[in-house]
Amino acid sequence: MTQTYKRKQKRNLQPQNLSDVNTEKPSGERLQKVLSRVGFGSRRTCDDLIAEGKVKVNGQQAELGCRVEVEVDLITVDGAPIGVRPDFVYYLLNKPVGVVTTADDPHGRPTVVDMVPADPRVFPVGRLDADTEGLLILTNNGELTHRLTHPSFGIEKEYVAVVKGNPSRSSLRLLREGVDLEDGKTAPAKVASIEEETIRLTIHEGKNRQVRRMCSSVGHPVKRLIRTRIGSLSDRSLSPGEWRELTMAEIRSLERAVADSD
Repeated sequence: MTQTYKRKQKRNLQPQNLSDVNTEKPSGERLQKVLSRVGFGSRRTCDDLIAEGKVKVNGQQAELGCRVEVEVDLITVDGAPIGVRPDFVYYLLNKPVGVVTTADDPHGRPTVVDMVPADPRVFPVGRLDADTEGLLILTNNGELTHRLTHPSFGIEKEYVAVVKGNPSRSSLRLLREGVDLEDGKTAPAKVASIEEETIRLTIHEGKNRQVRRMCSSVGHPVKRLIRTRIGSLSDRSLSPGEWRELTMAEIRSLERAVADSD
């Protein structure tokens, strides 16, 4: 007797209509690619950062393989917000005397924005009055600007001040401990005499014309004031009026300085 076998029908795995096929590409870029591009090392290194829980996207723990929209997502590494948009720029300017720290001046004076490339449009981080010279950051990264200027992050700014007369030890001590100004007592500062009629002051506040008012309050008005450092950022090679782009290492250093503490 011959046994007959029923032929097994092959299952049709093809979609019946072309409209059933999902042809959309995943949106965004892979997170490790973005981190690698902005200076966090190879993609393998960036994978390790993600796996170790050091990376967050919009406040949530990132996962390996996730994608991000660099135009809108906020990415942090070890609590520091990372500028990942490709159009972010960061300039370091040595502001000369007579230039105002603003984007536009109604009196027609030269501005710091006039001294750097016009596109993309950038804004100064903090202020230096027209009579003060020295280092100033300009960028279009609003989040980093906010953090660098907010007093809660305590970013140090170092100045060299040429003053009238030679401050005594007691005057230097007063500057270190804090002096009373019209808008309140200043926070403790680092102060040292470096040569005749010249002192170095390091503060982390941002009161209007603070260093000038501090020195005047102890009887030594400022004759010349130069900002020489912002956080870890300094550059003695920049002449007044010159600017350069920040290096990736300098940008990362600023971001770490304003990182959220867990």
